[in-house]
Amino acid sequence: MRWLKLIFNFYLDASVHVAFAIYALLQVTYQTLNIPSDYHLSIFLFFGSISCYNFIKYGVEAEKYIMVADKYHKGIQFLSFITLSMALYHGFFLSMSTWLGILGLVLLTGLYAIPVLPNTKNLRSWGGLKIFVVAIVWAGATVLLPILSANQYVAWDVGIEIFQRFILVLVLLVPFEIRDLIYDKVELKTVPQRLGITNTKIFGGFATLLFFFSTFLKDDLSNEELILKGILFLTLGWVLFITKRNQSKYFSSFWVEAIPIFWYGMAILLKGYFNVSPEVALSF
Repeated sequence: MRWLKLIFNFYLDASVHVAFAIYALLQVTYQTLNIPSDYHLSIFLFFGSISCYNFIKYGVEAEKYIMVADKYHKGIQFLSFITLSMALYHGFFLSMSTWLGILGLVLLTGLYAIPVLPNTKNLRSWGGLKIFVVAIVWAGATVLLPILSANQYVAWDVGIEIFQRFILVLVLLVPFEIRDLIYDKVELKTVPQRLGITNTKIFGGFATLLFFFSTFLKDDLSNEELILKGILFLTLGWVLFITKRNQSKYFSSFWVEAIPIFWYGMAILLKGYFNVSPEVALSF
């Protein structure tokens, strides 16, 4: 059993789980907005997320990322280089407009991770700002990029979906922000440091309400999408309710990050249900 735990921890520490979450959100976008799936973009984002997240977590200082001492982090480093190679290969098949969107997100991610001027802090150090930067990048990667790859314009419903994805990521980050109160320096002034745990959860609750009820602003709203976002609304509310400062080891890093994967799984199930004949559906 010990080796299973080691594999599971490596799966989390090497950002594979978060890559599956991003992949899941991308597939939800294809289904929700009814646009053709881009295989190369899906694979690019999956592998690119692993290398990008590992660089942010372990390689903000380049020498620390190149000169790795222990075998465990060497394994993460090796995986990161392999996944970066895979991402670049699939990147060759992406359109120029998609690459322009990617470069914009990469620039924002770079500002988040690396100080661009001497004696300046990166955006990650601006505690109150960092969750908004992360939410913008996730919303752009999982909604805007597939729109660009499909050569479609940002219509009203697409704008609502981008807004909802931004709000969703903000809510998902709340448990992480509360968990990291133990480690964050006071000068970071993160959202829980500014508002306190209770008010941060209230902020997350209002954001969850905004996420769900903004669904009704869409011009083209299916029963399937409404049910899915209703389920997600209840799930997010429950997670916020049970979030506390002293969390179990895997509460945020596995269970909270698994919510997009859960959403995609429910989307697959509901799509199968709504695509069967009415007679078959009534028999369930």
